[in-house]
Amino acid sequence: MFIPDPEQEKAAILHRYRSLLTMLPPGNPDDKILVRKAFHLAAEAHKTMRRKTGEPYIFHPIEVAKIVAAEIGLDRISVVCALLHDVVEDTEYSLAEIRRIFGEHVARIIDGLTKIEGIFDQASSSLQAENFKKMLLTLSDDVRVILIKLADRLHNMRTLDAMPKHKQLRTASETIYLYAPLAHRLGLYTLKTELEDLALKYTEQEIYQTITEGLRDTEKERKRFISKFILPIKKSLALQNFRFRIVAREKSVYSIWEKMKNKGIPFEEVYDLFAIRIIIDTPYEKEKVDCWSVYSIVTDHYRPNIDRLRDWISMPKANGYEALHTTVMSHSGRWVEIQIRSERMEEIAEKGFAAHWKYKNGDPKGTVTNVDRWLNRLKDLLKNAESNAIEFMEEFQGFLFTDEIFVFTPRGELRNLPVNSTVLDFAYAIHSDLGNKSIGAKVNHKLAPLNQALKSGDQVEIITSQKQAAREEWYGYVVTARAKSQIKTAIKEEKRKFAAPGRQKLENIFRQAGIEVNDNNINKLQNKYNYGSVIDLYYDLALDLIGMKEVRSTFHTLTKAGWFSSIITRPFRGRATEQETLSETIIRQMHLQPSNKADDLDLTKMSYEVSDCCNPVPGDEIAGFIEPNEAIRIHRAKCPVAIALMAKYSNRIIKTTWIDKESVGFPAGIRITGIDRKGFAKEIISVIAENMDLNIKSLHLEANAGMMEAVIKVYVYSTNNLHLLINELKKMPDIKMVTRIEV
Repeated sequence: MFIPDPEQEKAAILHRYRSLLTMLPPGNPDDKILVRKAFHLAAEAHKTMRRKTGEPYIFHPIEVAKIVAAEIGLDRISVVCALLHDVVEDTEYSLAEIRRIFGEHVARIIDGLTKIEGIFDQASSSLQAENFKKMLLTLSDDVRVILIKLADRLHNMRTLDAMPKHKQLRTASETIYLYAPLAHRLGLYTLKTELEDLALKYTEQEIYQTITEGLRDTEKERKRFISKFILPIKKSLALQNFRFRIVAREKSVYSIWEKMKNKGIPFEEVYDLFAIRIIIDTPYEKEKVDCWSVYSIVTDHYRPNIDRLRDWISMPKANGYEALHTTVMSHSGRWVEIQIRSERMEEIAEKGFAAHWKYKNGDPKGTVTNVDRWLNRLKDLLKNAESNAIEFMEEFQGFLFTDEIFVFTPRGELRNLPVNSTVLDFAYAIHSDLGNKSIGAKVNHKLAPLNQALKSGDQVEIITSQKQAAREEWYGYVVTARAKSQIKTAIKEEKRKFAAPGRQKLENIFRQAGIEVNDNNINKLQNKYNYGSVIDLYYDLALDLIGMKEVRSTFHTLTKAGWFSSIITRPFRGRATEQETLSETIIRQMHLQPSNKADDLDLTKMSYEVSDCCNPVPGDEIAGFIEPNEAIRIHRAKCPVAIALMAKYSNRIIKTTWIDKESVGFPAGIRITGIDRKGFAKEIISVIAENMDLNIKSLHLEANAGMMEAVIKVYVYSTNNLHLLINELKKMPDIKMVTRIEV
């Protein structure tokens, strides 16, 4: 049993607090008094609380405050808010008391960091999504809410080992789905990288271990190569009197895994495990010239790959990132990525938003940057956030996961847009009225339709008409959240004009049909024809798209519903399908336990389905999700669909584990690549069917230019069984790679 020593704990708390004080940025002396006051209040408020690790809870807000001060570089007010971020949510202190002691500014940030209380309808909402939406909606007031929340999430991820497995998966899934992309978009590269790596540690434990061990095993050889590679560059830079430093940055575990997945290669075949960064100390006005001079020096020694040159100095990324990137061939025949940037660019790359504002505040022109434009687009999305929290969360996630193109207005102004943006996206990016009135465009002086995709360098002029209005089909024309939101708003406004006449028409039809006019009957008609809102129903009534025929059909059908449903729900006594048999077997093989918020459900009366997006096999880590129809769908825990669900619906998670692992065959897929030769297929079948005694569901083999690729679906009993099969196949001569695939 853990028995704390009060004196030791008090000393440890004070040590951490003093360490925090050394990290505080310079500022108003009164702010330092506020920091001390916030620490004492937080220590008092949390004095009886402990984390899952057994440590005093106050360790957590202190560590979050350290991340805010040292790793993000925020001001002292942000440190105060980091120390207090859990006080209102977890203790007896109210927001009003925080406002009285620390002022309105601090209270507003704390409110944004405090989770929503209450119970939401599981079928239509999610407490996670509501909290995330609330946090983001504070961005218009103060972006520091999001930055402190990212620091909070990072410390929680660093201490996730103490949590039970299902909570590790949920938290890691949220992190990879939303928080890491958000850190990336705010330019917090260091935070983003650590969040991704920590999330991978819990969602793909074996892969994380394999890559970290591989990096450790190859570290000495890498260091020798780097020292030899940079030596001639260092000499030349010194001769040119540059003030510089050169660092070698190891690629993150997550980025290495992404490359392995995308290229279908093992760790041993990933050669660009690091990047060389050349950072020069030069005045702002000479940055561009000096960076290109360094590029010239590098290419004097090593031949560049012109296709891999990236100039993010002339056109910075949306998150403010600036650098020159090039890839050169070393003298040993190995490609090496080189990043060239100034000290200012380095700070922005590492600390993102906070550094961006530090330098922007010193800009006498107050230049509008890509970061400003992106934040303005985000604020537009938040202003129009009328959708429910889940829809908002999905829109926002799509807003984060986009590469960019650069296009020009007729006057030559540069605009950033997500890849695959269309003419109509561009119009809405300029102004909502321009988008609503668009009828076409001139792209590079040639006529183009609204749905034409744009590419970097295009110059776009929008053609409008005062008679034009937003249309439903436009949703399929756009990819940006801003455009979708503004189209939705415009269509709603247009439909509201028809609400009163539509309602009047419906009341007349109801009276003629002898149906009582009430909300219940209107809802029945709305649900019968799947209208998203009653406004949509009134709109179609006003335009005579539905009428008496549909009303009579609805209420006639409803009177027969009881008789009809009694027929169609009778149990079918014929032969069970393969999927039904599989599902029944899986139920016997799994132990199901609901989360706290779903513990009133009778799991024995619910139906279960195995997800065909990932086809879990006994031995896989699995999770069950209660769907709106109260069926439980079983996913592999690392399935991308499962990760998204865990990020959005923690209240619908069912803890799920395997019991019996060897009673029935489950479908699994493998991909084999190797050098083609006669008799290959026969040998593969022999290993599967004879050596491993497994049944083959399907086999597709294709040979091309001396190489062979086979995709095989087999029935296995467990993940251990599958791994044994993969290892047996790898022993075959001329086979280069065997990997598991989704089936």
